Amino acid sequence: MFSNIKELEASQLAEMLNNKADVQVVDIRQPAEVAAGTVPGAEMMPMHTIPLRIQEIKQDKPVVLVCRSGARSAQACMFLAQQGFENVFNLRGGMMGWAGSGLQIGLPQAV
Repeated sequence: MFSNIKELEASQLAEMLNNKADVQVVDIRQPAEVAAGTVPGAEMMPMHTIPLRIQEIKQDKPVVLVCRSGARSAQACMFLAQQGFENVFNLRGGMMGWAGSGLQIGLPQAV
């Protein structure tokens, strides 16, 4: 979608999570959107709060950003890259891609 960001397919993220990889998954949608479900284990951090909560995003492990379709999370990835983050990935297709792949939907973790 955006040429200068790294992306993961839903199946790649699912494999990482199944293998207990040390990865931070951040759902950047609004609370009402996330209430319908998210990637299991994802933390909720609405997109507009990222600049205020940037210290909560890990720099020492992969971070995967999630939104509905992958567009907002791609923008957030670009923002984080501009702030010096190197290990940030966009979930290609967002939750639509995740659900469309038949993967489990979980409830968000309170952060």
